[in-house]
Amino acid sequence: MFGSPTLFGEAFVGDGADAAHTNLVIGRRGSAVEAAWTTALATPRQGHVPFVTVLRPNLPVRPLTLFVNKAAIAGDLHGTLTWGAAQAGLASGIAEAVADGLIPEADAGDLLCIAAVWVNPAASDEERVFGNQRDAAYRAVRAAIDGAPIVSDVVAAADDPANPYFRAGAR
Repeated sequence: MFGSPTLFGEAFVGDGADAAHTNLVIGRRGSAVEAAWTTALATPRQGHVPFVTVLRPNLPVRPLTLFVNKAAIAGDLHGTLTWGAAQAGLASGIAEAVADGLIPEADAGDLLCIAAVWVNPAASDEERVFGNQRDAAYRAVRAAIDGAPIVSDVVAAADDPANPYFRAGAR
């Protein structure tokens, strides 16, 4: 399962401002993922401060997971939702993936995750942000483990791209 040095996963869960979009990279310590993880942690940018994801203070999730916010913090509520509900959802989703065996418990201490997480600056419901992020984290791990999507699914969708902000041909 973790023979590949790096796994990639993505998931979008929910709708409206409280939806979650997570891009995930999983790799072993000593790999390029570790170099990226430590570099990102050591080089924050204005509005984007990567941090170690914790289940509780002094209890980082395993595999150690770096939370990288995709949206610059846009006010007190957005900051609270990012560092609070979204972080808790990410940590919980990663921990659930370990509990369910997607990430073998024996490997959890040797793996590192980088999660690029979207929290919409217009988000407002912390329970929805938490739940959507938890589901997105879990699904991103599942996609990484499964190698999803398969290329034939990508090719089949090439002429009909769509996302929450755009749909080809829709006017």
